[in-house]
Amino acid sequence: MDPVPQTHPRTQPALRRAPVQQRSAERLARILDACAVLLDETGYEQLSTRAVAARAGVPIGSVYRFFVNKRAMVAALALRNLDRYTERISDRFAAATLLDAHGAIDGVLDEFIEMKRTVPGFALVDFGVPPVAPGETAADRADEGPDGGPDEAVAEDPNRLVAERICALLATHLGRAADEELHRKVLVGVETADALVRLAFRADPAGDPALVAETRCLLHAYLAPSLA
Repeated sequence: MDPVPQTHPRTQPALRRAPVQQRSAERLARILDACAVLLDETGYEQLSTRAVAARAGVPIGSVYRFFVNKRAMVAALALRNLDRYTERISDRFAAATLLDAHGAIDGVLDEFIEMKRTVPGFALVDFGVPPVAPGETAADRADEGPDGGPDEAVAEDPNRLVAERICALLATHLGRAADEELHRKVLVGVETADALVRLAFRADPAGDPALVAETRCLLHAYLAPSLA
């Protein structure tokens, strides 16, 4: 199944209602887990809030308690993916005995590829909301709850958000100022790696090793001098 391209939404996706109690938070996690699994099984076009509710074992009203429609739900999943990606990189950097520029670049790329391989739904929706699917109508996109409401599944340009997170981690762990040049370099690196990793996974479901190696060489050559 081919990856779903990202859109460039405008504001951070918001839950209709943030969970307050642990039971509510656990229910939200089950909904997002079910959403991720169903993305792998059916793709974004066939995903529905009703199917997610059934897979999560919750009433459909529980889904609409948090999300106005499936796009908002997928936006929340993408944001959770970004949070977990950031945590994985941070943990890897913290565990490194000696972290240099090349090691940092390897960590950022390796964690992204590992999530592509192992995290449910990540191959289709990593950090961004899918665009309108071919043949998808306005009514299909709405998939609204009983009280309707606007589509809330809009977020900042996903690759820019990823670049901001990575830039902050690199600055912290390598002792490099997070200045305008570093932000620009990291953004270009993220955009380039995103395109090349998608190419690698189109060529091989596990990520074509030769294309991954070329991506690594390119990132080393472009980013390492700015991180030294």
